[in-house]
Parts: sequence; C-alpha cells; structure tokens
Amino acid sequence: MTALSIPATAEEDSVVKSAVRKFYRRMVPLTVLMLLINQIDRTNLGFVQDALKADLGIGAAAFGLGAGLFFVGYALFEVPSNLYLKRLGARIWLTRIMITWGAVTLAMAFTGGETSFYVLRFLLGAMEAGFFPGVIFYYSVWLPDAHRGRAVAIFLSASALAYIVTGPISGALLEMHGWLGIAGWRWMFLIEGGVSMLVGLLSIIWLVSRIDDARWLSLEEKRALGDAVARDEAVRQTEARHLTQLQLLLQPTVIKLCAIYFISVMTGYTVTFWLPGILRQIDGIDNFQVGLLSAVPWLFAVAAMYVLAKLTDDKGHRRALVAGSMALMAAGMALATLGSPWFALFALTLAAVGYKSCNSVFWSMTAVSLEPKVLAAGIALINSLGNLGGFAAPAAFGVIKEQTGSIQGGLLGLTACSLIGLVLVLSLKVRKGV
Repeated sequence: MTALSIPATAEEDSVVKSAVRKFYRRMVPLTVLMLLINQIDRTNLGFVQDALKADLGIGAAAFGLGAGLFFVGYALFEVPSNLYLKRLGARIWLTRIMITWGAVTLAMAFTGGETSFYVLRFLLGAMEAGFFPGVIFYYSVWLPDAHRGRAVAIFLSASALAYIVTGPISGALLEMHGWLGIAGWRWMFLIEGGVSMLVGLLSIIWLVSRIDDARWLSLEEKRALGDAVARDEAVRQTEARHLTQLQLLLQPTVIKLCAIYFISVMTGYTVTFWLPGILRQIDGIDNFQVGLLSAVPWLFAVAAMYVLAKLTDDKGHRRALVAGSMALMAAGMALATLGSPWFALFALTLAAVGYKSCNSVFWSMTAVSLEPKVLAAGIALINSLGNLGGFAAPAAFGVIKEQTGSIQGGLLGLTACSLIGLVLVLSLKVRKGV
C-alpha cells in the first residue's frame, strides 16, 4: 500500500478542512468576482439588439450569427488556452484572459456594422477562451473531491448572479443614451469593458497558482491539503491509464459529456439572448424594467444550484441529478411556447433553474470521472465543444424568427434536444456513488 492510498487520519482531515476554509475565504471570492464580470461581458449583448438594429441595421439573423460567433472563437482556442494555464499557472494566465477580454468588450463600443460586429464577437470568444475551464481545473488542483462541489457551485452562482445584475446594470447604462453625444449601448460596452480590464490588473496581485505558494497556509496545511488532492487523483486512475491523451479524450464517456453540455448550453443562451425580446412584448415596459424581469429566472437558479451542489458533496447521485435537471429544461422550453409573455417568463424560469442546476452538478461529475492526466484538456474540450451550443441556438433562433416571426419552433426543437440529453445522461457509465 502506497502512502497516497493510506486514508487520512482524523487529525489530518481537520488540517485539510482548515486549509480548505482558507482557500474558500481567499481565492473563491476572487474567482467568483472574475466570473461575474465575465458573464456580464458575455451576455450584455441581449440588451442592445434593438439599438444595434436601429443604429447599425443589424437584423435578427445577423444578430444571432454575431452572438453565436463568440463561441466559434471560444471553441478554437479553449483547449490550447487551458494547457497554457496548466503550464504557466492561474496567476498569470487567468489575469491575461481577463484583461484581453475586457479590451475587446470595450472595443465593441466602436462597432460600425455587421462585419466589425462579427469580428469583435469572434475575438471576444478567442480572448475569453480558457477562463471557465481554467478555474474548474484550478479548483481540481487545490481542493479534494469531497470539498470541490460546493466551490464549483459558489463559482457557478456568479454566472447566475450575473444574469440577475446584468439586466439592471445594462439597462441603467443604456439610459445614458445621448450623454456627451454617445449612444447608450456604446456607453455600456465602454464602462463594462473598462471595469474588466481594471479587475484583471488587480487580480494578478491576489491569485495564488499552487498550494506550495500560499503564504496564508501553514506548512502542515500545505502538506495535508497536497496529500489529500494526490490521494483523490490516485483513486481516479484506472486500468485505462496506459492509453494516450488522445485515446482517453475520444472515449465514449467524454464524447457523451460533450454532447450533454452542448445541449445544456443551448438552453442557457436561449434564455439569455431571447428572454429580453419576449419581455419587450409586454405593454408599457421600458429597458430598465426588462432588465429587472430578466433577472427573475436566475434568482431561483442560484438557490437551486447551491442546494444541489451541497447535496452531491454529501450524498453523490450526480448522474441522477443531472438527468432531473435535463427533464426540467425540456419542460420549461415546451411550456414557453404557450400563453403570454408573463407565462413565458415562468416557463423560462424553470428552464433556467434546470440549466444552472445541470451545470453545477455536471462539472462535479466530470471532475471525478476523467483520468487525472487528461483532466485539464478534458475539461477544456468538453467546455469548448459544449459551448458551441451557444453558437447553434442564437444563430438558429435568429433565422427562425426572421423567417417565421416567432421563436416557437426553436423552443420546441430545444425541448427535443433536452430529452436526448436526458437519455445520454442515463446511458453514462460512471463510478458507483457518482
């Protein structure tokens, strides 16, 4: 029996918990803030659709294509970016990502037409690539499996919180329209991009890449935490460890995980980009009110995802919870085709809760299912290919809306996709307890 296979003593477990609490206090809030800003910059586009059409002549199909091109750039650079993070460390690479995506967000204020719109959206995806999977990988090298689910849930809650605050913030910035002769949508990009660059510059002071570099951990805490992480990595080793990285990445489980995440992302970005347009059908509503109502689904999503993540840390059952979340996404999308805009808000709230709950549990399930030697590349591959769902859904919905005047056909298509995702989840072969 190797040292790494020897179970931790009660005393060692207490030291690990002390180290984990310090990480939660010092590093998790920073990554949460970074993701919050990231999601605001990624999704604020949904609030300027009408302004872009009025000022630049960008119609529904062009808007959908531009919204989706973000994910093409994201997918192309995701895996290389995560491998650089593994080599250079979070302190350098995550802050580089944040500063450059902030610069592109700021440049969005100077969009002059469809071509520049397409180019900047592609560049935004390319510059942001690697951030989300990079943080998931960062947690995996810092936290034992039993403590990671709640960290991932807290981190992901920032994306749901971003949906809550993006509406009011973006709506308020749009009300700056005409100040100094600048359109409100240009102010939105200028200010939000500038904030991203500033926080990125400050983050390089606070981020700590490795356990051994943390001055706020004692030597005993560093040793105990490092040993706990190493023990979990040893457990994840299987008889397939002799395979190459490429062979491991092409295994059926990884392919299914890519497909499941792709379907989940399609649902999330449908709610993000098209809910504001649905709400504008309500008589007498202004931009700020649209922003407030757009936050409603994500308020419920934050609560649901944290409860589920805590449950998975304590009890497991990740596959069953992901399957249930997929079923809730299907129900929400189907119901959104019925009734008034107010009822659509209720239905898309169900879909949003399903989407965020799925993501929270999905990444915990993924982190404990992949071979350690492909963890960084595997998380990046799943995230990059899955995020192409963010290209497929907005682009398809834009074409459907322009051709039919409605997005009901797209909602029903997503309902069918979520049911396919449910079947894929149930077909996964995972370790007992996962």
